[in-house]
Amino acid sequence: MLREEVADKAVRFPAAKKAKAFVRAIRVHQWIKNSLVFVPLVLAHLVNDPEAVRLSLVGFFAFSMCASGAYLLNDVLDVEADRQHHQKKFRPVAAGDLSIRAALIGSFLLLGSGLTAGLLLSADFMNVLVLYVALTLAYSIYLKQLVLVDVVLLASLYTIRIIAGTTAIGAPDSPWLLGFSIFFFLSLAFSKRYSELSNLKRQEKERPLGRGYRAGDLEQLARMGSASGYISILILALYINSDDVVALYAEPQRLWLICPFLIYWISRGWLVATRGELHEDPVIYALKDKASYFVGAVTAFILIMAS
Repeated sequence: MLREEVADKAVRFPAAKKAKAFVRAIRVHQWIKNSLVFVPLVLAHLVNDPEAVRLSLVGFFAFSMCASGAYLLNDVLDVEADRQHHQKKFRPVAAGDLSIRAALIGSFLLLGSGLTAGLLLSADFMNVLVLYVALTLAYSIYLKQLVLVDVVLLASLYTIRIIAGTTAIGAPDSPWLLGFSIFFFLSLAFSKRYSELSNLKRQEKERPLGRGYRAGDLEQLARMGSASGYISILILALYINSDDVVALYAEPQRLWLICPFLIYWISRGWLVATRGELHEDPVIYALKDKASYFVGAVTAFILIMAS
């Protein structure tokens, strides 16, 4: 009896270890990016509409499945480069905890699930989702090697999530929201590249493997990134002063209070980056940063007070 229990545990342990590696590889924590699908729902003041909430949830699921499938495929394509990276070498595929075959099968199943969910929403949403998947794969295969093209594409992938959220609930597109988003996320993309190069410089390496940047680009990346962040705030300020804001907010002048908090958050983020204290993934940094939670809570409160 004891021998059978030991044998049973020996069988289950590798399976549990592989399952844990798979969960790590699909990067569930990165699903927070897909919460951008809910932004149009909130800004259109449809959070009390059960059908709109349901459609947004399906859109979130679709993007999460496709994003995780793309992560697995990216890990397979980047396995050699990741093994030479000081942090990425611990990813399950690079570390050998998850086989390439298992990663490819998982990627196929996740992408299939996400695209199927997208098809259930609408043809327009499906088109946006397919565009997202295509750009993600193009980024993984080649475009991430092109200087500046990579950061523009990363910013675009964030913005596409917002476009998808708008499409899911059938809300009209907002040029103000899209303009703010592309510059705001461009700032985050630049900070990601800045942090990577900053770590390489400390390791006395000139350039990252498979990228077109050099350690000497740090100062210029900081300039472009911080400028992009401030432009996004300018777009927000212009929106608050426009006629469009009156249709959604009873007290639109209260929205001005958001601007100083965003100025603080973006400025602080770049100050942390130039000090070499920013995580290479801005999402992970934000999830661990108390100031980010504070600014997010205050912004939500101001939006409610202005409505």
